[in-house]
Amino acid sequence: MKLEIKICGITNIEDARSALELEVDYLGFIFYAKSPRAVTVEQVHRIMGELDQPCRAVGVFVNSPRADVERVVQRCGLWAAQIHGDEDAAEFAGCSLRLWRALKMLPTGAAPAPDAWAAERYVVDAAVPGAYGGTGVTADWEQAREEAQQRPVILAGGLKPSNVAAALRAVAPRGLDVSSGIELMPGIKDHAKMTNFVARAREVAAGGDVYEEE
Repeated sequence: MKLEIKICGITNIEDARSALELEVDYLGFIFYAKSPRAVTVEQVHRIMGELDQPCRAVGVFVNSPRADVERVVQRCGLWAAQIHGDEDAAEFAGCSLRLWRALKMLPTGAAPAPDAWAAERYVVDAAVPGAYGGTGVTADWEQAREEAQQRPVILAGGLKPSNVAAALRAVAPRGLDVSSGIELMPGIKDHAKMTNFVARAREVAAGGDVYEEE
């Protein structure tokens, strides 16, 4: 099965184009005003309109009402909505949207309870008090592996070129979600790091010998 790669925290057309040139599977846009990588609906609508090739864009939402999520998905032509806050599963039950659900790895297990959500992908992230992702903190890979054995997991949390090989071997996820580990500064990607990350991930997924960088 092909490894999926999502470049998240896209804020500008240059980074979006660079990611698509690497043939990544998804672009991630964060619709959460408190994030240093936050974008507006109009920004994303403009970026999507300027791209010269189709892409699967995933919108990241934190505690947004279902109606607002549906409106943004339609306006921006998003592939999926990633629900990343403290939302109630019942609010999104029967939703026609393609849903992804973020899970925090707590000592007591994944939160929220994955089985409550009918999601296409489950984004496993680190549990950092008061934060909703984008912290650069590595998730608990042992717990993540347990989740990946049960459901389609996209591994997030502290991924970067220097640890992507170890992460893939430890967790064996369906895909990877990277943001801060390939940035020059929040919201601005380092294209060399992005290229390196994607190349190393694909090499490991293909069974190649890739060793960790210093």
